[in-house]
Amino acid sequence: MTASAPAEKATPPPTFRPPSDFPFYLGLGLLSASYLAVIVAMLLADATFTTPGHLLEALRSADIRYAIKLSLLSCTITTIMSLWVAVPIGYLLSRHQFRGKALLDAILDIPIVLPPLVIGLSLLILFQTPAGRYFQQHVVQVAYEIPSVIAAQFMVACAFAVRTMRVAFDQINPRQEQVALTLGCNRGQAFWLVIFPEARTGLLAAATLAWARALGEFGPILIFSGATRRKTEVLSTSVFLELSIGNIEAAVAVSLLMVLVAVAVLVIVRVSGVHLGKVYHL
Repeated sequence: MTASAPAEKATPPPTFRPPSDFPFYLGLGLLSASYLAVIVAMLLADATFTTPGHLLEALRSADIRYAIKLSLLSCTITTIMSLWVAVPIGYLLSRHQFRGKALLDAILDIPIVLPPLVIGLSLLILFQTPAGRYFQQHVVQVAYEIPSVIAAQFMVACAFAVRTMRVAFDQINPRQEQVALTLGCNRGQAFWLVIFPEARTGLLAAATLAWARALGEFGPILIFSGATRRKTEVLSTSVFLELSIGNIEAAVAVSLLMVLVAVAVLVIVRVSGVHLGKVYHL
């Protein structure tokens, strides 16, 4: 009796090895690093171009001191006005559905997407209409005066404040408001006693963004207010005026002040917990 031949061993199926992800992440890293490097290089270039002496000299200039004072005043007034408008609009868009809501939402985005020069030109034309001329003759002169600076800043800053407050209200659980309504509060009492205190971090973020956006506004101010020394000059127009006379050191010094403010704004917004991507519809 012959012995049976040993059974052949089955060969295992070939294992599939996906290609390495290293080239993919390498490409992402290189593109990201390139853009970040440009941002850092710009900031370093500004910092190394000027000296503390140039910065102090710029701060001693009467023109720039006036621009700083007017910027602080106009941005603060703009922020208060923006919050006064942004809180009710943000709450309305967040909590209620109504006919025309999509149209209202789109209109509120117009100051964000329009070119800044167009906003300034539109304001200038608005105050050349019969109603605008009547307002300037009988109430207050606006065009090419300090009120025009505030109006130009407000038109853009308020749109960002509205978006921030809407995001802040969206992040608040509506159940708390419903409980307050069942306990006998009317809608206004529920808002002031329950919702508004919960939105304080969003209010801080909206105020900070509006203030910073007003500080950096240039195009509408240049068209609607002009860039007159010690009259309608703010920090953004100071940079333009200093460059126009070839005083690059002073222009860079003022730019560094605005960069420091921008960094402070980013820190405050990050701490407040409001996601900028939601504010900008990203």
